[in-house]
Amino acid sequence: MSLLRLDKFLADMQIGTRSQVKQLIRKGRITVDGQICRQPEAKIDTDRSEVTFDKQVISYVHMEYYLFHKPAGCVSATTDRNLPTVMESIDAQRKDLFPVGRLDIDTEGLLLITNDGELAHQLLSPSHHVPKTYYAEIDGIVTDEDVLKFKEGLDIGEKNPTKQAELVILKSNVISQIEVTVYEGKFHQVKRMFEAVGKPVLYLKRIAFGPLTLPDDLKKGEYRSLTEDELEALKNR
Repeated sequence: MSLLRLDKFLADMQIGTRSQVKQLIRKGRITVDGQICRQPEAKIDTDRSEVTFDKQVISYVHMEYYLFHKPAGCVSATTDRNLPTVMESIDAQRKDLFPVGRLDIDTEGLLLITNDGELAHQLLSPSHHVPKTYYAEIDGIVTDEDVLKFKEGLDIGEKNPTKQAELVILKSNVISQIEVTVYEGKFHQVKRMFEAVGKPVLYLKRIAFGPLTLPDDLKKGEYRSLTEDELEALKNR
């Protein structure tokens, strides 16, 4: 059983602001289990009570979890004055969603969108070391020596060197193709690590975040709900 004030229930479901839904309640436009309810403070069971607004049933959505394929050109934020945000691509019932962590504006790939603040805090906490894997194209020939340097940690201009990272060379050429897994979330980390070995990143895409992997059939700008198995793996990683 999950009890919630009626006005908060309606505000959470974006029927209006708290003050607006209070007016709707007092005008008799809200019913609870078939009876008009005029008390904003009335407690309802979000799992069992049937709430209607102008005879339309309002179902309560507790938590939402989406796997989003972020395209380049949008920022990982809920709002921005000048640039499009990742949230503009998400059409969901809850409006309190937010991206978990950040991808640079020119970086593509997997981004988790949710309204589960507790889970987000756990995933972003430095103590949990959630691995993040990226595919990248590099300006320069990536070598076994670079693999060793990534494993040992690199000086990227901070107090401490980076933690051990796993660099896999897919193709070594003038433009190299690699995958790299990092276990921390420093600002522009992958780009700064390659800058430290003198080889700039030309293209960057996150392909995994903890147990989540970017589906091949999820196009840029598209998203889908996490499966039960994905959510369980994420919470029990």
